[in-house]
Amino acid sequence: MKALWTVCMKELRELSRDRRTLMLALVMGPLLVPAMLFGILTLAQSRAKSQIEKPLQVAIVGADRAPELVKWLAAEGIERKRLAGDPDAAIRSQDEDAYLRIGDAFAKDWQAGNPALVEIVHDSTRQDSTIPVKRIENALQRYGQQVGALRLLARGVNPAVAAPLSVAHKDLSTPEARRGMLMAILPYFLILSAFIGGAYLIIDTTAGERERQSLEPLLATPAARGAIVSGKIVAASLVGLTTLLLTLVALKVGAQFAPGIGRMMDVSLLAIGKMLLVLLPMLFIGTALLTFIAAGAKSVKEAQSYMSMLMLLPIVPTVVLMVSPVRTQLWQYTVPFLAQNQMLLKVIRSEPVAMLEWAVYFGAGFGLAALLWFAATRRYHQERLAIST
Repeated sequence: MKALWTVCMKELRELSRDRRTLMLALVMGPLLVPAMLFGILTLAQSRAKSQIEKPLQVAIVGADRAPELVKWLAAEGIERKRLAGDPDAAIRSQDEDAYLRIGDAFAKDWQAGNPALVEIVHDSTRQDSTIPVKRIENALQRYGQQVGALRLLARGVNPAVAAPLSVAHKDLSTPEARRGMLMAILPYFLILSAFIGGAYLIIDTTAGERERQSLEPLLATPAARGAIVSGKIVAASLVGLTTLLLTLVALKVGAQFAPGIGRMMDVSLLAIGKMLLVLLPMLFIGTALLTFIAAGAKSVKEAQSYMSMLMLLPIVPTVVLMVSPVRTQLWQYTVPFLAQNQMLLKVIRSEPVAMLEWAVYFGAGFGLAALLWFAATRRYHQERLAIST
């Protein structure tokens, strides 16, 4: 145990001398993740709010065929816009989000009491057009319902006859769960922060020492190799834990400066504590796995090449759940990355976590970390690790 702590303090002391790496690991990472998250979400929220609240300027082709409709839309905040040139070309070039085309036979069909054609022309692959198109569609739907009701009244028919069903929604979701839906990307950032939090130290103390040819003297000491590798893992875990704590603190502070986004998630001290508990197994899994991989690399460059692949692992469950949502089941708490994603979503949505779920989660998480720790220790028993080329 004494050898373990000696190696741990040695690695931490050497890291403290490298000021640039220390600043990158303990400052840039924890600040960058919350800043990027809140910045992107705040920008998206501000853009959506401006599109919903401000008057909408829309080109209307054939407006002279439906003057009353044009006036009604203007009263709804959808004003007519003069557009020179081909409107379809303006949509394709992204100069316009959408425009209305009044059918050639609109007046004839209107007088005959038949459905009159009004087209909403837009590009469905552009997210910018989603809100304007929805506003136009809702306004046209309200106009159609209002005119339809007036036509029935003019004929002495109760408009309710045309509506045999009254469909209502009863939403049983909690406000915290609805707000948490907008923060679905947050688990990825937190899992990634825990997974590679100690990567800087691990790569330097494994592949870096091998490249500098300083590993052989360390292995020649009387200290057991298990104590040496465990000291390195403990040092990297302490750095990763510090990074994780700073990230969570920055997340809580950032929520105070972004009140609109901050209200979408639970950032109380209890929630922050639960997030830390959830991410602890991933911290040790990531540190032990990186130690195992980087110990076999002959240079820092080779070890860093694995990072791009490893950084993709935490995003897999996030993407899968977005594309194909599944019901939460107990077995999911045994799957790395998926388990952390599900647990963090529960915390963000302020949902209770059963004691059995905590037990399965910690058992599977720390069990995998122990196996990877053992594998990294066994790798250090290979004599070829002392050879740099």
